[in-house]
Amino acid sequence: MMADEPTHGFADSRRLPGPNRDFGAAAVTLTPLGSAATNPAAAEAWAGYVRETAAALGWPDPEPRIRRHAGGTTLLFRAPPDLLLTATDLNEWAWERAAADCGDTGFDLAQDLGPDPVPALRARAESERLPRLEALRRAAASRGVALVEDDALVSLGTGAGSRVWPRSDLPAVDRVPWQDLYDVPTVLVTGSNGKTTTVRVLAAIAAAAGLTPGLSSTEGVVIGGDVVLRGDYSGPDGARTVLRDARVGAAILETARGGILRRGLAVGRAGAAIVTNISADHLGEYGVDRAADLAETKLAVAFAVADSGTLVLNAADETLMSAVARLPHAAAAYRAGFAPDHEHPQLERLRAAGGTTCGVRGGELLLSHRGVEHDLGAVAAMPLNVGGAAPYNLANLSAAALAAVALDWPVSAVRATLERFGAHPDDNVGRLERRRHRGAHVLIDYAHNPDALSNLLRVARALAPRRLLLLLGQAGNRSDGAIADLVRTAVSFAPDRVVVKELAAMLRGRAPGEVPALILRELIAAGLPSERIALEFDEEAAAGLLLDEAQAGDVIVLPIHTAAVRDRLAARLRPTAPSP
Repeated sequence: MMADEPTHGFADSRRLPGPNRDFGAAAVTLTPLGSAATNPAAAEAWAGYVRETAAALGWPDPEPRIRRHAGGTTLLFRAPPDLLLTATDLNEWAWERAAADCGDTGFDLAQDLGPDPVPALRARAESERLPRLEALRRAAASRGVALVEDDALVSLGTGAGSRVWPRSDLPAVDRVPWQDLYDVPTVLVTGSNGKTTTVRVLAAIAAAAGLTPGLSSTEGVVIGGDVVLRGDYSGPDGARTVLRDARVGAAILETARGGILRRGLAVGRAGAAIVTNISADHLGEYGVDRAADLAETKLAVAFAVADSGTLVLNAADETLMSAVARLPHAAAAYRAGFAPDHEHPQLERLRAAGGTTCGVRGGELLLSHRGVEHDLGAVAAMPLNVGGAAPYNLANLSAAALAAVALDWPVSAVRATLERFGAHPDDNVGRLERRRHRGAHVLIDYAHNPDALSNLLRVARALAPRRLLLLLGQAGNRSDGAIADLVRTAVSFAPDRVVVKELAAMLRGRAPGEVPALILRELIAAGLPSERIALEFDEEAAAGLLLDEAQAGDVIVLPIHTAAVRDRLAARLRPTAPSP
């Protein structure tokens, strides 16, 4: 920051319109700067100012919270959903006043409202308030219909049961066609790995059940097989696109960590929510320092199913289950679980409490639902399981099956989908996508963290490769330590050849060439001979080097992070029809 740039007393100030890590409703959050940011007295003074001012404005208890982490301190409180801009002003004023009380005045004021902010904040609230939106919110809640909003649009109902209006031109309550509005079945899917695969399996089950699925994911938005948007739409924007599409009969929404932390959930109610697993990824951002913090963040989806939905959890994930035990809202919503073993103690306890489970017994995937056992088929015959080499995909299949029956979709549709999904490379593009080239196996996957890469390389080794060839790169927003962990994971599988790439579109604060240089150093440090290593900055060209070296019996592992590159590689690898 330049010396003459104005500074404020905070690094980040934002609105969370939907359920979030801390609250099942709207909130505002602030990350303060300056010497007072580490002063407990300043944080307590902030909380006092928030409580007093909110009470003077006639707001409900804001429940101010102070969260300390390696990156500093986060201050947040519950706020009226229609007054989040005003609440943000209050948050900033309260911090600036508290910091000044503790002697920190070395910043320009963002909200200089004077010693009594109530008159100015009341005026701001009146200008922000939309009486028709408040009336619609109350009416929708009383009718059990979702209201989905952003800065431009407001919709009532979801999918085929939705109607959308500009925020600036909302109808009166008595002009809304309530008889036509309803919510379609909705599933939220979160976790560290497996989200995109799980939403795709769920979409296939929905289609088998006769519904038109709409899904949003890291790969884009797809409605009934029609690709509407390409790119990362695993946040609120992708969810709202699906929820407002009149073709959608079932909404299946990948719900990534970033969207939860930056904006909260896009929808406050769902029929089912899944947490696939927790691994140490993306740590150090937005106050998430440990895997336990990440688990609590992912479990924000529990708020959406707390009343009448089903929370589906990986019962074998100890980090996740420990977080559930700490969070009453998650423990209350936990009604379905999966694990590799049907007799896993967590599953046995859940069944005894009347819950639904999915696990393996005698080579068969068993679903226990409402006291009845359903055989979903031999796990060795499920294409996505790759003959047992991809047990993590068996977890994804189990999670999808549990969410489907929670929504009362037919078990027959679940069984039929598990029997065929993954047999064709296009079923799960970019996620354990299997192709052939010159007699070699080619595995294309996203594999963006050590756990995911380990799973992928375990599949590769199960294919008994003559040689194992690997493409390796990473986004710039991982720490040096996280990148080193990824490299050590790769080397532990003894690759015969590694080509290091740059992710030019994912530098995220790093200098060009910085991440590849770090990967190269770590490969050598981990003991991989230099003659087995090559560097090619361009992702597509780097993958091409490995494909050009392919020999019969090789397994080529290509973690590809750019959709356009992956599409071109798939076209190159797709078999061509023989000439007539």
